[in-house]
Amino acid sequence: MLSISSDDFLLLLKGSLSINVNDFAALKVYRDYGDPFSVLVTTILTQNTSDKNAIKAFDVLSRKFKIKPEVFASISLDEIIEAIKSSGMYYRKSRTIKLISEAILRKFNGDFNSIFRLPLKDAREALLALPGIGRKTADVLLLMCGKMPTFPVDRHVERVSKRIGFVSMNATYEEIRSTLMNFFRPENYLEAHLLLIALGRKYCKAKKPLCFECPIKNLCNYGLSGVGG
Repeated sequence: MLSISSDDFLLLLKGSLSINVNDFAALKVYRDYGDPFSVLVTTILTQNTSDKNAIKAFDVLSRKFKIKPEVFASISLDEIIEAIKSSGMYYRKSRTIKLISEAILRKFNGDFNSIFRLPLKDAREALLALPGIGRKTADVLLLMCGKMPTFPVDRHVERVSKRIGFVSMNATYEEIRSTLMNFFRPENYLEAHLLLIALGRKYCKAKKPLCFECPIKNLCNYGLSGVGG
């Protein structure tokens, strides 16, 4: 674990990074709509594409249809595909949106929001039982929409956590999540999650990381090793 408090660590990040809502598709849609199902659809659209493309696809989709499980369960796959083409991998994403919508109608009578009235453990299990929802998506929904104390681990958070030395390089999703939850205070989980993503995008890139410019280079195992550029 780092020899610095989580509050001081966040201050270091905030000195060089900012959180622009428009750079985070799920956050933007939650701000604009305040609806967990809209956020769920957005997280599906972000898979293997940029947040910018996901937002564009969601905007088209929301102009054509009401973003409700009963709507996507009733329309054809082709209608969804046509609306979300800008997000890429549209056939798989359209099928996931339709399958999830049908499952929400079947299991929760269309009331997706009811999941967020459950205790954290039960809500997480309910989300993970839906088709196409993985741990990262479930944790994004629980943290952002349900205001529950969990920590989503996307590819940026995983890469940064391993390079900094929060966890070992072979750590699992749950090991990373648990470590970050123990380090940061629960009221800072969302901010920390977004700042770690921003750190990964701007400095701790998968290829050619900008270690010499990074605001936490003196705390980072990877940066101190001299591997990064």
